[in-house]
Amino acid sequence: MSIFGRIHPRIDRRYAVGIAMTALAVVHAAPAFAQAAPAATQDAQATPQDASAGAPVDGSDIVVTGSRIVRSGFQSPQPLTVLTQKEIETQSPTNNLADFVNTLPALAGSTRPANSRLNLSSGQAGINALNLRNLDNSSTGTRTLVLIDGRRSVGSTVNDIVDINTIPQGLVKSVEVVTGGASAAYGSDAVAGVVNFILDKKYEGLKVSADSGVTTYGDGSNYRFTITAGTSFAGGRGHVVVNGELAHQDGIFNVDRAWNATGYVRITNPAWSTNSTTAPQYLTTLRQVGAANSTPGGLITGSTGTTANSLRGIYFGQGGSVNHYQFGALTYPAITGASGPSLTQGGDWQVNDSGRRIGLMPEENRYGVFGRLSYDITDNAEIYFEGSYNRGKSVFNAGPNLSTGIAYKPDNAYLIQELGAAQLAGITGVTVATTAADLPYRGVNNERKVQRYVIGADGKFQAFGKDAHWDVYAQYGRADMREQLTNIMNTQNMLNATDAVFAPAGNALGVAAGTIVCRSTLTNPTNGCIPLNRLGIGVANPAAFSYVLGNPERNEIAEQKVAGLNLAVTPFATWAGDVSVSVGAEWREESIKGSVPQQYQPIINRDANGVAISTTNRWSVGNYLPTNGRYNVKEAYLETVVPLGLGLEFNGAVRATDYSTAGYVTTWKAGATWQPIKDIRFRITRSRDIRAPNLSDLYQSGGSNSDSVRNPFYDANDPSKGPATYAYSATVIGNPNLKPEKSDSWNIGAVFTPRFLPGFNASVDYFRIEIKDAIGSFGAQDIINLCSLGNQDFCAGYTVDPTNASKLLFRTQPFNFSRQLVRGIDFEAAYRVPLGSATSFTLRGTATNYLDNLLYTGVQGSVVVNTAGVNGGQGSTPSWIFHFSGTLDFPTTSITAVARGVSSGKYASNGIECSTSCPVSTTNYPTYDNNHVSGLFYVDLNLTQRVKVNNTSDAEFFVNVTNLFNRWPLLVPETGLAANTTYSDMLGRTFRVGVRIKLR
Repeated sequence: MSIFGRIHPRIDRRYAVGIAMTALAVVHAAPAFAQAAPAATQDAQATPQDASAGAPVDGSDIVVTGSRIVRSGFQSPQPLTVLTQKEIETQSPTNNLADFVNTLPALAGSTRPANSRLNLSSGQAGINALNLRNLDNSSTGTRTLVLIDGRRSVGSTVNDIVDINTIPQGLVKSVEVVTGGASAAYGSDAVAGVVNFILDKKYEGLKVSADSGVTTYGDGSNYRFTITAGTSFAGGRGHVVVNGELAHQDGIFNVDRAWNATGYVRITNPAWSTNSTTAPQYLTTLRQVGAANSTPGGLITGSTGTTANSLRGIYFGQGGSVNHYQFGALTYPAITGASGPSLTQGGDWQVNDSGRRIGLMPEENRYGVFGRLSYDITDNAEIYFEGSYNRGKSVFNAGPNLSTGIAYKPDNAYLIQELGAAQLAGITGVTVATTAADLPYRGVNNERKVQRYVIGADGKFQAFGKDAHWDVYAQYGRADMREQLTNIMNTQNMLNATDAVFAPAGNALGVAAGTIVCRSTLTNPTNGCIPLNRLGIGVANPAAFSYVLGNPERNEIAEQKVAGLNLAVTPFATWAGDVSVSVGAEWREESIKGSVPQQYQPIINRDANGVAISTTNRWSVGNYLPTNGRYNVKEAYLETVVPLGLGLEFNGAVRATDYSTAGYVTTWKAGATWQPIKDIRFRITRSRDIRAPNLSDLYQSGGSNSDSVRNPFYDANDPSKGPATYAYSATVIGNPNLKPEKSDSWNIGAVFTPRFLPGFNASVDYFRIEIKDAIGSFGAQDIINLCSLGNQDFCAGYTVDPTNASKLLFRTQPFNFSRQLVRGIDFEAAYRVPLGSATSFTLRGTATNYLDNLLYTGVQGSVVVNTAGVNGGQGSTPSWIFHFSGTLDFPTTSITAVARGVSSGKYASNGIECSTSCPVSTTNYPTYDNNHVSGLFYVDLNLTQRVKVNNTSDAEFFVNVTNLFNRWPLLVPETGLAANTTYSDMLGRTFRVGVRIKLR
């Protein structure tokens, strides 16, 4: 029985028939539906280049991604999409391959540079990853397996995420995407599916490509240069191919786009109160709403003394000028409340600049080299060696050094200097919040060096009167990762520098009376403290920056060692045809070795027995600890294809896996295809898949991340309940007792290739993936929310920072505690119409309707969260994701138009929309006046002109315009960068021009 009672785990006969009828309906709707897609429906029997045209099989043996079977004409029961080299060249929105693959509707929620900008302590900033079905968990690991020519690649982060930037993009011949579990074929991580990058290993000739781009605003300049050369030698027995790539992208470190200045922010409704049923809690229909809890030069948010909060609302401007913040008519919390306002509509809503002084896109510099050497030692056996090296560096603006809850004593020299002694009379303390315009922005400076080497042999021989295929290989991968944050506040030094006083006469420092010094240096003259004025703009002493700021870093080396062998034979035949069998074994070891300079590590507090009980952070973010550990896995598999006659074929596989950490587990797959007539083929697959805990899950020593959380305890009339929002720092540690996640998957669908409509094919596939014992950890907001609902276990998961009452300290680790269910329907179609001997028009379309993406933690007080149909953040899953294309090919010219986007949806997954008659708003089910956000629709255009230079040389000149109509991103009602960065085009219209030259 499924954990989600309203969704039955079986696919009954009525639903299967419904799928088939839907497939037929697609044919009748072809003119409306077949508007384009990034790849044609693939029967898993044509080569990638021929897939889009539905070309016949050439009779050669092939291996289809998702299977180990080697057989001519094999039709996999699992859906397979192929992206051809031509599609990559003409439809990619950028010159980065990952951006094109991520336009496939099957991929959702992928980590990209645009949405990983604030992953400051996880090392993921700047990563280009792939996420099938939005099943990946960025805090733990990936459930999408990335392969290069059917083999694994070492991850570029401690949680095994493969950075697509490390793949030799200029040598990619095609990309094959298998949706549905494939653990029986490849082992761990293939829960949602597999993305396999196929390289052109036998390329002959020389080709060079170069392109450059810029946005319509004149920023974001980028370029890429690739060169590939290949040749045969020794009478064709030997072959060598080399590839090199160089790419650069300018960073965009400030947001000056109009869409980020509308004041579209969620604010609490003043007409709402606890237990209210006459008004929603939150308003999202207002504009000109901005943060009112900090300013660039500092805002007094509270004061104590004779009259509480008498100084609230004073903010410091250019040169330390004293100004009074104009709160708008709608301000929350109330100006006279205990904690002070956090949001306001109107008035000085634009003074806060935290959403403008943050980056849109990182600066990136990367280069890579790849080489492969092969030699046929006999007519039926080949030996080969390949190696690659990639280096990438990403620099990014992660936003201002925002600080809240800065405590000033009334004798602070800078406070007296700005406000005067008279205004401070009777004041016993002042609290300030600032976005620190004088301080350099917090930065990310990550560098990754990835090496990969493979040596192996493959060939064929005669067995049972048929060709048998074998291969054996050994592989080594290494990723050297330098994760560095720049301009990060040293917590204690910043406190010392802020706490500045006038030196008294006869002080130990020997300075003149009245000189501004750090209070701490009066008793510790050699502590190096330099006072820092944080009250104003243009008032800070740059000499203090090296004292209060630092660059925490962590260095890690991840290594992957793999050895494997595979054998594919045809041992016998039945009356219905040949039976194919593949067997194989694999050994793999993953390890991580880390180091962190002592000054960048948090202080570990231990009890009397030496047991670590808590940590004290030295830095506002970072606070790295080194991660060290390793595990190995031994695996063996068997797969078979058995024809059963009458167009029916069975495909089954089983894999035995033994982890040194998590123990033994079995994965399997059972599938079938049925082709009663040539025009239609039905397919179905049922599989058990796994994701084993990765190095980060198991061994993370403790990394800290920082952000802010809403306070569910907040009460405007009770200051003991704390402020409306808290800053926080969270420490995450590993759990060596984790066991593998288990997933049960269904895929059922049909492929239609009507003979009465040559050039047309379509497919419809229903998918259902349910993960049990899913590895995950609770976020800070979840922890405090569950505490507010009475779960004491979660109340013990955080404490108030002893140095800052407006900051919380969280501690968490991963467990096998949750379950997740994703289900939906994939649609894909292609139609090619010849218009002459060398002219054609091709329409392609692919779309995914996500029906559910349910997450259930099983924790008391929590509720099932369904992110399907939600557009509110990176973890959201729009109901519809689509990609259409139309290509007009002439003998020397090609014109391609692409339409892509997502449907509109909810802002909050469990939000309830109401106006006057509302249920009681709760943490689990908050109420909104409008819980709807827009969708996206982008149009891209490519023009390619081919020029024949001579009989051995060709050239192509191309122009790409992405986001042709300069459409805005998908806006969400939040402060900061007010857009869904996962699905949006954040840069606006961009232009790219380039040339490709091929010499044969």
